[in-house]
Amino acid sequence: MMTLLYRIIVKLHTISQNIYDRAYIEVSKKRGMKAGNDVIFVEAPDFGSEPYLIEIGDRTKITAGCRFITHDGAMYVIRSMEKYEDARNFGRIKIGENCFIGNSCTLLPGSQMGNNCILGAGSVLNSSMPDNSVYAGVPAKFICTIEQYGDKALENNTIYPRELEPTRSKLDAYIKEHLPHIYKPVKK
Repeated sequence: MMTLLYRIIVKLHTISQNIYDRAYIEVSKKRGMKAGNDVIFVEAPDFGSEPYLIEIGDRTKITAGCRFITHDGAMYVIRSMEKYEDARNFGRIKIGENCFIGNSCTLLPGSQMGNNCILGAGSVLNSSMPDNSVYAGVPAKFICTIEQYGDKALENNTIYPRELEPTRSKLDAYIKEHLPHIYKPVKK
């Protein structure tokens, strides 16, 4: 009985969260945020108070917990000093086409991702990324090119019957049973 109740609660929560996320994204677009075709939002990011300063290219995927910060709120501190009373700092954020932004990333004012870029989970982007690059870290730094990333992905490729992909439960069962217990070595 508790399992059924739990499943109902989770389903209702998921539906309400999806409605909220879609509404927030649409409101942000009405406020001037530009989002290209086939943009995937795993969850609605925090677009901050100036969504009109954000542009997202076609075929980009933004995962959970991301934030777009388009102004420097720390100006609050220095504006109380006469010399800096007019200090203001806003910046646009632009994401190119065919990009991926990992979980819990923060993009700061004036940052830009070129086309075909990956920003690793938990990164803080405070600069610009050239086309075809992978960045990660706090602050985000160059890791490798897209081609190097792709080559490494093929080197570490998980092999499974591709016909399982349409049925997630079958794919999960296969991976659970067959994925080897191999872990990355300690970095020195």
